[in-house]
Amino acid sequence: MNDRHYFDHAASSPLHPDVAETMLEVMRETVGNASSMHAFGRAARQRINRARDLIAEGLGCEPGELMFTSGGTESDNAGIAGTARARRKQGKTHIITSAVEHHAVLHTCDALEQEGFRVTRLPVDETGRVSVDDVREALTPDTAVVTIMHGNNEVGTIQPIEEIGELTRAAGVPFHVDAVQSLGTEPIDLGRLPVDLMSFSAHKINGPQGVGALYIARGTPFEPLLHGGNQERKRRPGTENVAAIAGFARAFERCVNERETKKLFLDKLRSTWIERLAAIAGEDRIAVNGNPLHRLPHIANISFAGLDTETLLMNLDLAGVAASSGSACTSGSLERSHVLKAMNLPRWRLESAVRFSFGLGNTMEEIELAAQKIETILRRARTTDQEAHSGP
Repeated sequence: MNDRHYFDHAASSPLHPDVAETMLEVMRETVGNASSMHAFGRAARQRINRARDLIAEGLGCEPGELMFTSGGTESDNAGIAGTARARRKQGKTHIITSAVEHHAVLHTCDALEQEGFRVTRLPVDETGRVSVDDVREALTPDTAVVTIMHGNNEVGTIQPIEEIGELTRAAGVPFHVDAVQSLGTEPIDLGRLPVDLMSFSAHKINGPQGVGALYIARGTPFEPLLHGGNQERKRRPGTENVAAIAGFARAFERCVNERETKKLFLDKLRSTWIERLAAIAGEDRIAVNGNPLHRLPHIANISFAGLDTETLLMNLDLAGVAASSGSACTSGSLERSHVLKAMNLPRWRLESAVRFSFGLGNTMEEIELAAQKIETILRRARTTDQEAHSGP
């Protein structure tokens, strides 16, 4: 019986055996540089082309609109900065984003602000959702790009990207969407969605780390971040990681074919986990953070009254349960989540929140075993608290 439980799939998901086998096959058999003209190079190029064709078909876009990157962070940087800088030549120097974006987006916007761009950071409601009206009011004639994520990586809230996209399209403003966390569970049809740029990452869908993609709709203004060769239609130079790209395509193929079944099961794991924790801790002692309707199926961000995030994570780790605060760790001290702060949650929810996220390998039986460990942790914490507050 496995005594360790990985409930941190939103951070990185385990590599699927089929993906590993595909990558090993490429590494064993494909030795050429995809830019070389000889047979070995052509074989590598064919691998990349097949991967691009497969992913593009599943996303509803043209293969030429898909640029492979090193992952979600690079895709976000390239999509936002590449478009903003290109639009600056047209006199557009305003960027709109939200307060709950991934740091890859927020820090890119911070950096562009230092270059002279003006950045509007939209607020969210208590469930982490952006108001479409706020986007409408923020749009100006000099807006260069709007960047709003699809599904939030900390609380799972899904943003109204279709409605926002309709606004940006009517205004003639490129719209970038970070879809790193929602790929694999949410249907994405780029032929229908009013989106101009979209970021993806393989390691969130049981693919390899270090590879991702950026969708750039035909005609979208874009300047490359890097300079060098002619790879990726001169948008992203550098020798392609053929094995990782092939692994990404294999992982993508699996997640598209199994999405509906997977989504139902993940939702069941999540709801069962929340029910068990409510029964153990008491319904009035926990709070589920995020939007109850517009949400990803695999993320449960939960606050525990009277407890502390750092202490909880430490005890969970000692018990063999991997979870997360959903925020960055800086110099060994846990930062409070910028997402939960933006949601204006009560202090106790901000200081006791833990993100559990589920995926490949998790089972209903495992949920029960892990819940028993949580019960022991909570009982011990309450006993310690009572002793600390009892008189001599």
